[in-house]
Amino acid sequence: MRFPLRLRHVPGRLATGVFFLDSGLGKRGADQQTAETLHGMAANAYPFLGAVDPKTFVRLLSAGEMAVAAALLVPVVPTALAGGALVAFSAGLVGLYARTPGMRREGSVFPTEQGLILAKDVWLFGLGLGLLIDGLTERE
Repeated sequence: MRFPLRLRHVPGRLATGVFFLDSGLGKRGADQQTAETLHGMAANAYPFLGAVDPKTFVRLLSAGEMAVAAALLVPVVPTALAGGALVAFSAGLVGLYARTPGMRREGSVFPTEQGLILAKDVWLFGLGLGLLIDGLTERE
């Protein structure tokens, strides 16, 4: 039986997984103001989220981040699955960056100073895509 994790995947999976785990754990006990701020930003970019209670939204966001962290950090999770989870989650974050006013320079895809915090999600998307492609194209 082949072990689903390759040594070359460890640095990216470990660094990103720990980042997601910390972020998810940090949101678990979010207060009402934090929940409303995060929910408001997400609902501004994705209007259908406006119907979700802010505290529920943050609990789901926290659980989603921790699930992505688990996929990245647990070595028996296949690389393609871990990469796919990261692509799916980070695509939503990139969409948030693209849809939030003031995050990008006028007429550009490049970030404003305020947009740097969300623009970094492009790297997460790229790492996830690389893991997904590598996992799907790897030969026995």
